[in-house]
Amino acid sequence: MTRNINYTNICYFRCQFCAFSKGRHNLGHRDTPYDLDLEEIARRTSEAWQRGATEVCLQGGIHPEYTGATYLAVCRAIKEAVPGIHIHAFSPLEIWQGAKTLGRTLPDFLRELKAAGLSSLPGTAAEILDDEVRAVICPDKIKTGQWLEVMEAAHAVGLRSTVTIMYGHVDRYEHWARHLLRIRALQAKTGGFTEFVPLPFVPMETPIYLKGRARRGPTYREAVLMHAVARLALHPLITNIQTSWVKMGEGGAAACLEAGANDLGGTLMNESITRAAGAVHGQEMPPESMESLIRSLGREPRQRTTLYADAPAERKATSFGAAELAEPVNTPARRYERHQEIAAAD
Repeated sequence: MTRNINYTNICYFRCQFCAFSKGRHNLGHRDTPYDLDLEEIARRTSEAWQRGATEVCLQGGIHPEYTGATYLAVCRAIKEAVPGIHIHAFSPLEIWQGAKTLGRTLPDFLRELKAAGLSSLPGTAAEILDDEVRAVICPDKIKTGQWLEVMEAAHAVGLRSTVTIMYGHVDRYEHWARHLLRIRALQAKTGGFTEFVPLPFVPMETPIYLKGRARRGPTYREAVLMHAVARLALHPLITNIQTSWVKMGEGGAAACLEAGANDLGGTLMNESITRAAGAVHGQEMPPESMESLIRSLGREPRQRTTLYADAPAERKATSFGAAELAEPVNTPARRYERHQEIAAAD
């Protein structure tokens, strides 16, 4: 059981595949800019624990006022609220930016985060690990080598991570192959990746698709094959291939489980980033639904922790029949509200 907490949708990067981030350039968009305060992050964490979660997964935009101290404060607030929860947080982009703002080396900043309670890293911000593609879809973001450098440093200080691929936009098959080979090489060196997670591009509200510069995501066949080929290409170094029910839907996830995937991912509880891009699948898949889907394929479900241990019996029992979530509070970003007020006054 896991809960996603997207702590801000404000971001100063201009990734062309992203429909989640907000800033001055799109004030008045249907999604108001927000910046969660520490109390709301702690509240969501406590609520997740009460519903059986073993993990909170935190990612967000790169707010121009955030520094590495922000990420440290988030970890401390979560651990103060729920000491026993696993903090799976901060992509290599956030780690890179956090270290830079504090003038720390990557290893030193990662050690600080670990001491503050960080337990593992999500392998997002990878998109396609090939700079030919990154120059088009995220030219101001960290490069392939920098992403791999962060992950190698994280693994070296004892922080494990996932690894993703976001495919089906301007990329070609050779880029997918390069991505798989690069993560395989790093895994051979560090052994730090827990699972590989293919994420098909969801185009509907993204700038690059609306400008006619990207295709409408991978085909269904390509998406299923990505899971199958990853199983073969990464064996035996990365043994867990996760399918995203948020991206693929229940039917697509079931097909991937029969084509190389062995992991259905987390329950999420809240999902914002994919839905902002136009996805229609639900924000939560409770364990009852996951087990039903898995058993329908003749497979035996197993509820796990982030690092693939069996979920404690108490956590598993608590996760079934969980109460409805309270309405989340997206703390308004005051700085952006002031700009709206000034514009209205003018």
